[in-house]
Amino acid sequence: MERPEPGRCVTLEPGLRRVLAPNPSPMTHWGTNSYILGEGEVALIDPGPDHAAHREALLAALAPGERITTIFVTHAHRDHSPLARPLATLTGAEILAFGTAVAGRSPLMSAFAGELGGGEGVDDGFVPDRCLGDGERIAGPGWEIEAIHTPGHFGNHLCLAWGDRCFSGDHVMGWATSLVSPPDGDMGAYLSSLDRLGARPWRIFHPGHGAPVTRPADRIAWLAAHRREREASILRELSAEAAHLSALTARVYRDTPPALHPQASRNLLAHLLDLWHRGLVVATPGPSPEAVFAIAGPLAGGVVARSDRGPSF
Repeated sequence: MERPEPGRCVTLEPGLRRVLAPNPSPMTHWGTNSYILGEGEVALIDPGPDHAAHREALLAALAPGERITTIFVTHAHRDHSPLARPLATLTGAEILAFGTAVAGRSPLMSAFAGELGGGEGVDDGFVPDRCLGDGERIAGPGWEIEAIHTPGHFGNHLCLAWGDRCFSGDHVMGWATSLVSPPDGDMGAYLSSLDRLGARPWRIFHPGHGAPVTRPADRIAWLAAHRREREASILRELSAEAAHLSALTARVYRDTPPALHPQASRNLLAHLLDLWHRGLVVATPGPSPEAVFAIAGPLAGGVVARSDRGPSF
């Protein structure tokens, strides 16, 4: 796919438009995709960063007489949610999301939140007008959205089903894997959410960053396999030698550019916490970024089964 132009409104199919925000980076690819759904009284999905040019581009993308009545936010990261409140103030739209930035955090992550650091890019002040429950449906003229709670990349992450199409936020993207950084990210929850999405017959995914995912089932299978492979690599390294997080990051992510090792380290911590929670590794003196991690016991074969390319964390 050719690199899209920020601020330009593109019709992806009847009833669906996309406007790219001007916030490219190694973690956001070309920038954040904001989607306009419907005609007349429209829904906006992921308004993006609080950037004046993007706000004006979204308003300019509306046809004469159209207005934004509903703003959906997939999750409370600063590249997805901050423009929601300014736009709601301008348009009178209602902001819908799963909850605040700490909503949906698992008991495991909540228990260790103070010890884990993290919080990269979190929109701490985000508060929706209405919280959506898992499976809740919201309809407007010519469109209906089903909220699917998909914690993992972020505790309050929602994927939004529109028939056989899915607005997948940062949970499933085609250009890169999702960063899972505790305590906002949870690797066990990520994989469970991935399995849940994989059980449905999707036609296409419209992600928060990058091009549409035109073969969702294949992409979900690849992401699940990638996580299993990463887990197996961690267990092999720990079978050879116990290690601190920093040393293990250099060994497990030896093919990842060093500039991305801070992000890779957070993702590795998410894997380690999941393995610790499942009793497969031990952490001394306790699970934290400063702990020494080691294998908890014998592992058969060192692999544990689980029932333009961007960074692969």
